[in-house]
Amino acid sequence: MKHILRSLIVTVLLACALTLSVVASPDHGVEKHADPDTGPQGGRWLEQGELALEVVIYETGLPAEMRVYPYVNGQLISPLGLSLQVQLHRLGGEIQSLSFEREGPYLVSRQEVTEPHSFEVDIEAGYLGKVYTWHYDSPEGRTELSDRAIKLANIGTAVAGPGDISSKDKLFGVITPTIDRRFSLMAPYPGVVEALLVQVGEQVKLGQPLMRVRNSQTLKSYSVNSPANGVVTEQFANAGELAGNQVLMEVADLSKVWVELSAFPENIERLRIGQRALVKDLHQHLQAEGEVFYIAPIMSAGHIARARLLIDNADGHWRPGMHVKADVITELRQAPVRIERQAIQQLGERSVVFVQVGNTFEARPVELGLSDNQWVEVLSGLSAGMQYVTANSFVLKADVLKAGASHAH
Repeated sequence: MKHILRSLIVTVLLACALTLSVVASPDHGVEKHADPDTGPQGGRWLEQGELALEVVIYETGLPAEMRVYPYVNGQLISPLGLSLQVQLHRLGGEIQSLSFEREGPYLVSRQEVTEPHSFEVDIEAGYLGKVYTWHYDSPEGRTELSDRAIKLANIGTAVAGPGDISSKDKLFGVITPTIDRRFSLMAPYPGVVEALLVQVGEQVKLGQPLMRVRNSQTLKSYSVNSPANGVVTEQFANAGELAGNQVLMEVADLSKVWVELSAFPENIERLRIGQRALVKDLHQHLQAEGEVFYIAPIMSAGHIARARLLIDNADGHWRPGMHVKADVITELRQAPVRIERQAIQQLGERSVVFVQVGNTFEARPVELGLSDNQWVEVLSGLSAGMQYVTANSFVLKADVLKAGASHAH
């Protein structure tokens, strides 16, 4: 019985001692955080002696800004007596300096913390006559590859810079002979067609005899000659037929042809005389450049207007009646920074481009502007002269996602 009573007394004394130690603990009432590197606001926790700073990149509904909360002995204090300077060192050598002003219980940067939020951070703080400094890395969206890995992955790069970007309208049309290069041949004197010297589809030269006609009055034969270099496109008479006032044959010079394009109202609003166009056959075998020289003033019953181009056809590829398509350049702009379209990747809801500095690759969020089939204008996020990845950037994206590099602070 005495043994049991002694055990109960010891247990009660131990419980009282533990209670007293909690009450008397010097940390009682101090804000605690489970992760020693994370503060109560969810930011990075930096501590030297009695002073600690919590650094938060805040961007909810606002342009991204840095907020710094000061603590002494773990207690949040007024930032009134705190001076602060911060430098952000980005990949490639760019440095952004931040100055601060008081806003409630924290200091807030006067400058926007621009993308990407991936940098080395230097902080210098002054408090009660003492100077405190911190340096830490805050990488985001980065991966590093060896020279061998870069070669094996066939990573291709280019340098961002200025260049033209065009906006285009795709129209469809048909090849036709030009009016001024079509020739209708008639007999200068009535008579009888004695012989046809060429056939439809045959190439002819300027001055070449095409048919022979016997004059009905003189009974002498004469030849009807080709008025130009070209091809025989039509034949309307046979040997032995009378040659009077009718057309006997047609010759067309097809070294240049028209492209008759069908333009709808929304196209017409953007079309202008003098605009350049790239014409392609429907099988992508050949392409030619032309210029809009005519836009019909009247729409057809189907609400279509004709737009006309002139293109070279020295090799005869563009045959009248052939259906084609054309990209008409309706706007041409000089972009201060442009990149190849294939360089763009998606990380979450953001369009990113991977830049390369040495063996390090970093996903840079970009704001994009005008684009065409090959180029995209970059409005922000990438500067001229930066080396960016054009080929196989999906390899880098996979590495970043594997490492869990998400846009979070």
